[in-house]
Amino acid sequence: MAELKVVVEADGGSRGNPGPAGYGAVVREAATGEVLLERFASVGVNTNNVAEYAGLVAGLEAALELGATHVEVRMDSKLVVEQMSGRWQIKNAGLRPLAARAADLAGRFAAVTFDWIPRARNAAADALANRAMDEAAGKPVRDTIAKEVVPAAPKPRKSWAPPPLDEATRLILVRHGQTAYTSQGRYSGRGDVPLSDEGEAQAMAAAGRVAVLSRDVAAVVTSPLSRCTRTAELIAAELGGVEVTVLADLIECDFGRWEGMTFADVQERWPDEMNAWLDSTAVAPPGGESFQEVGERVQRALRTVLSAYAQKVVVLVSHVSPIKLILRDALAAGDDFLHRLYLDAAGVSTLDVWPDGGIAVRTVNETAHLR
Repeated sequence: MAELKVVVEADGGSRGNPGPAGYGAVVREAATGEVLLERFASVGVNTNNVAEYAGLVAGLEAALELGATHVEVRMDSKLVVEQMSGRWQIKNAGLRPLAARAADLAGRFAAVTFDWIPRARNAAADALANRAMDEAAGKPVRDTIAKEVVPAAPKPRKSWAPPPLDEATRLILVRHGQTAYTSQGRYSGRGDVPLSDEGEAQAMAAAGRVAVLSRDVAAVVTSPLSRCTRTAELIAAELGGVEVTVLADLIECDFGRWEGMTFADVQERWPDEMNAWLDSTAVAPPGGESFQEVGERVQRALRTVLSAYAQKVVVLVSHVSPIKLILRDALAAGDDFLHRLYLDAAGVSTLDVWPDGGIAVRTVNETAHLR
């Protein structure tokens, strides 16, 4: 297939922040600068940042429709460019779904770059965003656009019935079997603690459950730690020798100096640090990794998996923290969800993900196979 390299110029604005908001996006042929497609729409009452992310999503969707293979995104939003480049954390929970949608779209191209440009060089997208806000307010529209503008595609209709399953990628999430640390209630992060005998039995039981859920598994993708790779091997064997792929981003949270300690140990020695960690996903254990950082790499792992195994069934073998974060985002839940969900060793959860970003969580922490 021939390469199509495009430039996406995107912008968004809000008259009030929050206030009436809209976005604009322009897709140009990279070599000539010719406008291939334009999009604009109102996003109701929202903030500048939400409108800017909406413009980015619309621009990437338009590039995908054109069959683009390489995309250079240009925006005058430093926040969006830095967050999408992975240099800044996404602390605003309201932006995470839009950022995740943009990241999912970006993962479908051969290459995507994000570049900041001055507002003066983003005039076309800015004009579209203002046109969207003017039209929403019933104001006369300035004649600033010579070419036909293609309206943004309508959002998928909400329904109790999900789209056809043959369009979805099914993810079967499996926590590894029990280890010595699991049974003792110790923080087990980057330490390579192997499965116990009980953990081996649990992993085999989980393998049987996965086989019941689907025999048509394309791959088993796993964290690099042995408690996961062993669980993955047993699942793959039960499925008849399915390919096992190690994905480093599925590794457990780095608990730093808390590694190998119990909750009581940590509470006694680091009470202030423990309380701060429990209160915010942006806080890391001493010498460790925050849940925000874990969430960012887990989303990166999901983009890789969804790109490589679109519309197939994939088993992901990982740890408590990554699986909780996947389920939190899938359910559009807040951070308190992380402390309210319990995941058993060798528990199984299932969700379907559609190309338009739709998600259906089917099961959470199945454990009947362990009884």
